[in-house]
Formats: sequence, C-alpha cells, structure tokens
Amino acid sequence: MPHEPASVPLPAAGSPAAPLPAERAGHGPGEGPLTVGFDLNMTLIDSRPGIRATYLKLSAETGVPIDAELAVSRLGPPLEQELAHWFPPEAVEEARERYRELYVEHGIAPTLPMPGAREAIAAVRRHGGRAVVVTAKHGPNAELHLEHLGIAADAVVGDLWAEAKAQALRAHGAGVYVGDHVGDVRGAAAAGALSVTVPTGPCAPEELRAAGAHVVLAGLGEFPGWLTGHLRTA
Repeated sequence: MPHEPASVPLPAAGSPAAPLPAERAGHGPGEGPLTVGFDLNMTLIDSRPGIRATYLKLSAETGVPIDAELAVSRLGPPLEQELAHWFPPEAVEEARERYRELYVEHGIAPTLPMPGAREAIAAVRRHGGRAVVVTAKHGPNAELHLEHLGIAADAVVGDLWAEAKAQALRAHGAGVYVGDHVGDVRGAAAAGALSVTVPTGPCAPEELRAAGAHVVLAGLGEFPGWLTGHLRTA
C-alpha cells in the first residue's frame, strides 16, 4: 500500500525529503525504472504570454470582457474553471473549444521554457529514467508547446487536474511528480508519489508545504542536484 504523504516529514525550502521506502524512492509505485512526472504550466513552461494573448483574442472575438492579467495570475486549474468566471454556464463549452482553436495560433509561439526546464528533463535521463508530462492543459496543445521549445518528454498526458493526475502517474509508474500548484501536490499524494514543488506559479512555498509537498525547491535549477542526492540516499 502506498505511504500517505503525512508519514514523511516535510523538509525546509530547497532541502531534500527524508529517504523514502523503496516504492517511493523515485522508481514508481512498486518495482520499476525511475519515472518522474512533470506538470507543464509554470513548471516546465511560462505560458502566461500565450495564454494572455489568447484570452485577449477570445474576448475581442466574443465581446465578453476578460481580465487576462487576472486569469494568468491563477494558472493551474482546468480552462473551464477560468472561463466560468467570464462566460455564463451555457456558453463555457463553446468558449473552451474556441479558446483551444485560438491557442494554436496565439498561445504557442510567445511561450518560454522555465529556467532549468531542459536541464531537469536531462537529469532524469542521465539517471536512466523517463520523464512524463501530466497536465491540465489540452493534450494536443501541450504537445505543441514541447515540440516548439524542444523539450522532449517520453509521454504527454493532458486534461487531468489535481487528484485526477494520479491516473496517469500510476499508469506510467511515476514515483516523483514535480509541479508548482497545490493541485499538483494533491495529484502526487493520490498517486502515492513523492511531491516535489517549485514556487514559480501562483502558490507560495508555505502554501505548497501546507498542502503536503515533500520538497520545495527554489526553482527547477535545483532539481538535478536534488535528484542525484535523493537517488543516492533512497
């Protein structure tokens, strides 16, 4: 049975978690190779410029006022949740589909990799592991982002949020999940995976710790060193 996150002492910012039992040591629940899951928005990529541009285009096209700056300040939950702040319930689905269409043209090119993103993926590979992206973003658009930025993941699973992310993490045997949001912490917990977080999105370090994150790094630049140390002591 997976260990509950509360059974592992929470570390200070930037420090490694205590050594974990074998099934939590980064090799996936149970026996198997190292597999690390990564969130996308504000973990691997800074998608705010593209999302902002897409919301502005959607607003201009539909005539519905959208505060794009506010929207990009709270990235993480599914698109439908944000659209529900601006559109009546009966219009959310249509707005979502149009947003996704507009995003291909307006959302991909302006997006940048987060500092250390490529190096974090490379660190997993150096240890013979697999890197899996699990995100609430629409899967095809997530793949476009990674292709455009030259970030090569071994698998990409989209349209999953919070606890639902556990479906993909378990399926791929991920023992570590890296994210920036309390929803990512919840997803890791539901999968029985180690929650490694970076406060590069809307959630402050203390929020991530309070949600149960095992590790809070300052940014992905610290991830390669943390991973090496974690695997050495696991």
